[in-house]
Amino acid sequence: MKIAVTGSSGLIGNQLVPALQRDGHEVLRLVRRTPRTADEHRWDPQHRRIDRALFADVDAVVNLAGTPIRPRPWTRGYKQQLADSRLDSTATVSEALAAADPERRRVLLSASGIGYYGDTGETTVDESAPAGGDFLAGLCVRWEQATAPAEEAGVRVVRLRTGLVLGPGAPLVSILGLVFRAGLGGRIGSGRQYWPWIGLADEVDAIRFLLTADVTGPVNLTGPEPVTNAEFTRAFGRVVHRPTVLTVPRAAVSLALGEFGRSSVLAGQRAVPAKLEAAGFRFTHRDVESALRAALVGG
Repeated sequence: MKIAVTGSSGLIGNQLVPALQRDGHEVLRLVRRTPRTADEHRWDPQHRRIDRALFADVDAVVNLAGTPIRPRPWTRGYKQQLADSRLDSTATVSEALAAADPERRRVLLSASGIGYYGDTGETTVDESAPAGGDFLAGLCVRWEQATAPAEEAGVRVVRLRTGLVLGPGAPLVSILGLVFRAGLGGRIGSGRQYWPWIGLADEVDAIRFLLTADVTGPVNLTGPEPVTNAEFTRAFGRVVHRPTVLTVPRAAVSLALGEFGRSSVLAGQRAVPAKLEAAGFRFTHRDVESALRAALVGG
């Protein structure tokens, strides 16, 4: 297949592109800077500019572009940056695919987030669950809606509702690694909130799988065994051989991180990858401890 990838320099894209190349695919990397290699092609999603000729014989697009969500206060400007970077890139590739030859079968795998569901408490949610009502949920709804032009043109569209990605260099793993190795690790707030995780290897393998699987619409990219923050914390401590007896007070998280802390740290989703498993996908890391071990010690 000939596959165009956006966001190829990010955590997932960095692993996905070489994996696709090893699979024998031809990969085009869409970049916003001056191209440095023959497989890179410049685009400008902010102004909806892209060379649509590139899509003439493209079989698939994997759209991973978007400003990373950081553990920081969500100012109005930062929220706008998060939204614009996702909506502009998704609309640009979706419209380019819609304008391409309709006789060619194509697929668009477009990033979204497990935050689509909002805080679900202890309720298990699959892809049929409704959207939540917080900022992240609303952003995910708009993000997914931006794929509409491609879908209406007959492109098979898969919306990748990705959870917390656990892999070497992942921000969450790096930050918590420093904290836990210093002996300061512990549950956050009550610890009862679910943290929807997925190993980086499984994230990449799931995207490769979905390129050809008979699946459309939203797909939860999360590990098959959901865990609470307390369970996640204990697993992290076992992997780095450190105690996890401390507790980060809920008030401290809310004060330091504001809306981000309340919606992304103190809340969560007990999400399961129902459609992915029903389609026959097999996970390498079925439990959070094995995913953390691969991320932290390569095991």
